[in-house]
Formats: sequence, structure tokens, C-alpha cells
Amino acid sequence: MNKHKEKQGLDLLQSSDAPTCDTHVVHLDNVRSTQAEILATDKAQQMAEIFGVLADTNRLRLLSALASQELCVCDLAVLTKMSESAVCHQLRLLKVMRLVSYRREGRNVYYSLADSHIINLYRSLLEHLDESNV
Repeated sequence: MNKHKEKQGLDLLQSSDAPTCDTHVVHLDNVRSTQAEILATDKAQQMAEIFGVLADTNRLRLLSALASQELCVCDLAVLTKMSESAVCHQLRLLKVMRLVSYRREGRNVYYSLADSHIINLYRSLLEHLDESNV
């Protein structure tokens, strides 16, 4: 998202002109049918932590590199123009959140996205952004 659109989105969130209901009526059928679907607080907290880790440009760039293939730290550092130390730090955070996995081969460590869910999340968001920018 470009800076102008991002600012517009933030302005709308902060504005008192955000749409609201004209009348305050609780639609019990809607509430009952949705009640079982709403996230439990602990699950919402876990998701917020993952999204918090993903809310970093460098970590997202690392995920984008890993979306196509397994890569070692050296390759990731070159691709992202980051130091190997910085890449390791970011990968450590991604590993703690179980977003990436790794394997050792001799003295090298190769990273990949943890599973198809992470790949799908990344690709879905990328597709969403591509559709929004059309």
C-alpha cells in the first residue's frame, strides 16, 4: 500500500465520520449465529502476536524469498541486502512463532516456510494487494 492510501486509511479510522448504525438495535439472530464463530481471547492473542511479528518489512521480505524455495542465511542476506547477523535475528523471531523451519547441512543452515498454511497466508495477502492495486 502506498503512503497516501495508508494515510487515508488511518485518517478514516480516526475520523468521527466513520459509518455507524443510525439506530441501536441488537439483531439477536445475527448475534446467536455468529457467537460460536468469534475467536476466543487466547486464540486472538496468539494471532495478534503472529501478525505483530509479520508487521515488519524485513521479515516480510525474508518470507517472500522463502515462499519460492529453501535458502541459507548467506543467500537470504544477499537477496535482502541485510547483514547475516540481521537475517539471523529476524529468522530467530520467525522461528519462535513457528513461521519458518530450518535444517542443517554441514555448516550451513537452510530455512523454509514452516508449512503450507504460511505459504497460503503469504500468497493470499499478496494476491489481495495485487487486486487492490488494479
